Amino acid sequence: MANPTPAQPGAGAARVVGVNLKTRVLTIITCLASVALVGATPAPAATTTGTQTVEVAAPAGSRLPPYVAFIRPVTAERLASSWHEGCPIGVDQLRLMSLTFVGFDGAAHRGELVVNADRAVEIAYAFADLYTARFPIERMETVEKYNSDDDASMAANNTSAFNCRAITGGTAWSNHSYGRAIDINTVQNPYISGSGTVYPPNGAPYADRTQTAPGMIHAGDRTEQAFTTRGWTWGGSWDTPIDYQHFEKP
Repeated sequence: MANPTPAQPGAGAARVVGVNLKTRVLTIITCLASVALVGATPAPAATTTGTQTVEVAAPAGSRLPPYVAFIRPVTAERLASSWHEGCPIGVDQLRLMSLTFVGFDGAAHRGELVVNADRAVEIAYAFADLYTARFPIERMETVEKYNSDDDASMAANNTSAFNCRAITGGTAWSNHSYGRAIDINTVQNPYISGSGTVYPPNGAPYADRTQTAPGMIHAGDRTEQAFTTRGWTWGGSWDTPIDYQHFEKP
């Protein structure tokens, strides 16, 4: 018996082939996307207003609410005296952060920082580490509330970041001018100059680093590790000056 002539595929068969091909392509793309995401740091959620959100659960049994940080664009009007024409960074390169921290009373509070946009997400996660460790912070306000006077902000034991100013005792721009430096609990973690002068003066009782008072930062503790494991440098490890409050990542 002779072999019959093969039937030619019709339009219906062509559609099936096309669907199968699209399905295979979509499957390959999905698999590649899944591989790319393995091991990646979760990106913060973003909204249509440009706000990013970082949220971390509080430790079980802590009775604390979840840690939440909001990262938003900021304006020159909001920065007020902390930014001016001639600063080494534009307003568009800065972000306003609103985040949760644990106070010296053990309760959750909200604070604000202005930081470089390129550092905002990792700063949010670093402070999440401090929050889950229940590291106490006295206050967290943007520096224009102190007329952008670093001495006044330090004396108030204020944790802050961006401030367009020169380095202490010099004329070069500080890393604070780029939003790439943070000072934490400035009284418990004072700046000590090469001559031994303590800033702020009310931080002098904490120049003795053998103490373990609440809010102090020590080499190897969870606060220091929250930043240094992310590539930040701690001023408390410097020889001179020694800046126990200071973390930076230029």
